[in-house]
Amino acid sequence: MKLWSLLGNSQKLDGGAMFGNAPRAMWAQWLPPDEGNRVPLACRALLASPLNGKTVLFETGIGAFFEPKLRERFGVVEDRHVLVESLAAAGFTPDDIDVVVLSHLHFDHAGGLLAPWEDGQPPRLLFPNATFVVGRSHWERAIAPHARDRASFIPELPALLESSGRLELVDGEHCAALGDSVRFHFSDGHTPGLMLAEIVGPETVDGQPHGGVVFCADLIPGRPWVHVPITMGYDRNAELLIDEKKAFLADMRARNVHLFFTHDPGCALAQVVVDAKGRYGTAHEVAELHARALAA
Repeated sequence: MKLWSLLGNSQKLDGGAMFGNAPRAMWAQWLPPDEGNRVPLACRALLASPLNGKTVLFETGIGAFFEPKLRERFGVVEDRHVLVESLAAAGFTPDDIDVVVLSHLHFDHAGGLLAPWEDGQPPRLLFPNATFVVGRSHWERAIAPHARDRASFIPELPALLESSGRLELVDGEHCAALGDSVRFHFSDGHTPGLMLAEIVGPETVDGQPHGGVVFCADLIPGRPWVHVPITMGYDRNAELLIDEKKAFLADMRARNVHLFFTHDPGCALAQVVVDAKGRYGTAHEVAELHARALAA
């Protein structure tokens, strides 16, 4: 099995919102803001093939579904569908994808499911052969969102996914489409039912898989958020998220599971480390993955 990190459309968002409880003097050193106080963010997907005999895409980024006015409002940089271009550079097309795994349905993680915006045309799904895998509890949030995060969802998307006949809702650690090759972890601090997909590693120690890769989604958007107290203003429950993140990092470190970051503009993959004071950090950082073996 090989892994690719695929860049989608990039985004610029307010730094204060991205680092909700950290002072600007601190976070500006991690991601220097522009004149509008916005920081650069990637929307990075992970491609794995063959995984359980399939070509699997973990998330799709924000895509190019916004009309121009909204694209500017939400800081989307490019007006074309960058993920499709990244797939092509890796030798794939949307038609080649057998499974799309979605941590959650906020537009910056699921918007790439949709074709680019065209004036007068309704939204339509790409990936015509893919099974769409979503956590059931998050699905329930997406179809009846709270006022706090209603604007983060694409109103038309749930109906499009359901009508495709290729939607699989996940309740536990595994799904039918991927079997034991992917193990799911769940978090509620950012949004109810956030689903973190771990590609199971090649080793087993005391009955537990070691050496895999986990898609961190918005539990840990990038390296600065590995520091346990750092949360986003977008998080539903910051204290819960901190507790979840601490347990998650301890587990990933103990099993040597590498972290895959979707929003970090400079790093796709890293190993979890902890210093003498118990503070978590990263090592062996990798900017891009190009047909990288899982165990590499």
